[in-house]
Amino acid sequence: MTGAQLALDLPFRPALGAADFVVSDSNRDAVAWLDRWPDWPGRVLAIHGPAGCGKTHLAHVWQARSSAQFLTTADASVLPHRASVILEEIGDMVLPQEKQVALFHFLNRLREQEGYLLLLSQVAPARWPATLPDLASRLAAIPAIAVAAPDDKLLSAILIKHFADRQLTVSDDVINFLTRHIERSFAAAAQSVAAVDRAALSSRRRVTLPLVREIIGRDSDMDQDA
Repeated sequence: MTGAQLALDLPFRPALGAADFVVSDSNRDAVAWLDRWPDWPGRVLAIHGPAGCGKTHLAHVWQARSSAQFLTTADASVLPHRASVILEEIGDMVLPQEKQVALFHFLNRLREQEGYLLLLSQVAPARWPATLPDLASRLAAIPAIAVAAPDDKLLSAILIKHFADRQLTVSDDVINFLTRHIERSFAAAAQSVAAVDRAALSSRRRVTLPLVREIIGRDSDMDQDA
């Protein structure tokens, strides 16, 4: 391959058993709060932000430290003493009354059992459309940290890492082009690199800017047709 990797002054840190994790301005506050664990007010923390901003990645970082388990519903019966749990995307729409009651009891049980909870959602818990007053009050008291969509430095670093994982070294022009033209999300970075790698293998071409232009343009045309 020709070209050198893009040099970025970004701190890479191990994700404690998960993939390498990159800290940038878009997620720095959330990382700092995760580092404070177990010193969380009320033993609960919420991380919120748009889809694809890396919330789940952050949760896996914390899971490796805390041995937390992911839950799909607020079920108080699965909370042993001092349990650490992660609830994802449960409050972004109006919850039925019975689910609001279940979540309220879940939070009470968590407090009784001295457990820890990481909530992940697109909006802060204080803005969840809870109609149960006691639950709304409890949600408003949860510390909520925003994670923004990846900035240019973070998105570039993620792209470089995905190419490196595939043992590909690409030029600065390729990284810069992708950073400007793909959706600003972790998922889009992974999907774009995978698409470029497949195209390079199938056509037996090197990963160059002309190839990347072809692939990204092709994907954009497919999105418009859809």
